[in-house]
Amino acid sequence: MTKFLKFIFLTLIFFFIFASPAKAIAEDIKDYTVKLNINKNGTVNVSEKINYDFGDLEKHGIYRTIPTIRTNEDGKKYQLDVSNISVTDENNNSYQYQTSYQGSNNDLSLKIGDPDHTITGLHIYIIDYTIRGDITYFSDHDELYWNVTGVDWDVQIQNVTAQVLLPENLKENDIKTTCYTGPFGSTSHYCKSNIDNNVISFQTTQPLYPHENLSVVAGFPKNIVAVLEPKEYIPFGETGMGKIIIIIFIIAITIIGIFWYIFYPFRIIYKWYRYGRDPKALLGVTSAWFDPPTTQTKRKLTPGETGALIDETVDLRDIAATLVDLARRGYIKIIEPKKNDFYIEKVKESKKSDLEPFEKILLSGIFHKKDKIKIKDSELVEVVNDTKTALYESLVKENFFPQNPDSIRKFYTVIWILAIVTFNPFLFIAALVFGTAMPRKTDFGAQAANIAKSLKNFLSSQERQFAFQAERQMMFERLLPFAIAFGVEKIWAERFKDIALTKPTWYEGYESGRFNTILFVSSLNSSFTSFNTAATPTKSSSGFSSGFSGGSSGGGGGGGGGGSW
Repeated sequence: MTKFLKFIFLTLIFFFIFASPAKAIAEDIKDYTVKLNINKNGTVNVSEKINYDFGDLEKHGIYRTIPTIRTNEDGKKYQLDVSNISVTDENNNSYQYQTSYQGSNNDLSLKIGDPDHTITGLHIYIIDYTIRGDITYFSDHDELYWNVTGVDWDVQIQNVTAQVLLPENLKENDIKTTCYTGPFGSTSHYCKSNIDNNVISFQTTQPLYPHENLSVVAGFPKNIVAVLEPKEYIPFGETGMGKIIIIIFIIAITIIGIFWYIFYPFRIIYKWYRYGRDPKALLGVTSAWFDPPTTQTKRKLTPGETGALIDETVDLRDIAATLVDLARRGYIKIIEPKKNDFYIEKVKESKKSDLEPFEKILLSGIFHKKDKIKIKDSELVEVVNDTKTALYESLVKENFFPQNPDSIRKFYTVIWILAIVTFNPFLFIAALVFGTAMPRKTDFGAQAANIAKSLKNFLSSQERQFAFQAERQMMFERLLPFAIAFGVEKIWAERFKDIALTKPTWYEGYESGRFNTILFVSSLNSSFTSFNTAATPTKSSSGFSSGFSGGSSGGGGGGGGGGSW
């Protein structure tokens, strides 16, 4: 019996020793905090605070990989410049680390820790660096789309927070935010955001498992930061002419440098003084003019042409004015079955002589598949760009401009961007101030522009009412597209608010009752907003898509991953 009791006793001891739960030794990240400080010059200061718990494992430290190549949807690669790297602990003591570039994508690898010393437990790593080229520029906003943690971490991350600091205070409704969590390509939103003055905060609402990521998107108005597009990445060794180009470059760089940094800025200023200013028109600007300018063949300019003639730019307002004018002339109908839900319907086919080339391009592009479209569901970027190009060509062809103003501006925009890249401040100022102001009108164009400005004065003036306005509904409708092109449509509508007019036949709205010009123009402005959205690209000039349209985890810059060693 005694031996049996001893056996039971030893069995119980064995059970409690070996069957009791073992102490967890798995490593993970307790907290991952990132601050993204957007600078006015277009760079971003990044600070990553990583609370890494090694558990009972004996390790030397961690490694962190930071992508320096970003690939767009078309497969083109762009180089991101990383500089000002430092690694410290929570007491600002520097860590020992080594840098290297690894893999086909040239990822920057930071190997942090002492190879002659091992550590366990919780350690804090603060990684600071500056990155250039990761802000994406769209036609209607600029955007930072950032992978906070990256999808290449092999450990679980318990909590992630991120802050985006804008370079100046903005209204909350001028800032757009969204975030994504999960593995690469995930559209899950287990995260939340908050805006406080110029600080946008993001936080995960559940832990990230290995190879999961938090991506954040912050959109803000244009012209807040400088344009620093990333440079396309083409490895020099891939070209067969590499060595020859280097030799030629060394020989030519001195000559080019002298021209680029000394002579070219003065040349731009001189060229603007001699050839870039509009000639003085014989006819001045008046306060009341009832018709648009005409071409040399006595054709009256359309609202879109007239608006572009004044500011030398074809913008979306000119395209919207063209649509309203086409509706007024009976080619299309604008339908609003319910508030802010707009359709455009083709009413009649145009004859060859009825329309200008840019109007034909606009109509054929909108109705290339069907005769009625819903604006919100349409992709109008390509047709709008083609229409703008044709409208510029029309103004040159009709001798209002000797050269395409848009082409000139684009050329000097490239010059001032290159001046930034090559640290040439004098050329930057000359190209930005004088180069982009280089488009000029002809003598005929300057006189026509004064006529257009006189018409704008009449449309925007509230000083006097005209008795025949009440008798001529045609005046309100005929000049409304020009008012839209000039941006004074609300003032024009105000002049007719107390006059009994009938609703235009080319507009079909959801409201009934007495026709009100102010409400009518307000509805048209809402349709312009829908049209502008449909006509705004969701890709930047470098081919990156917006994080607000089809975004997902891992779709932005930054990212990478890491682990222990």
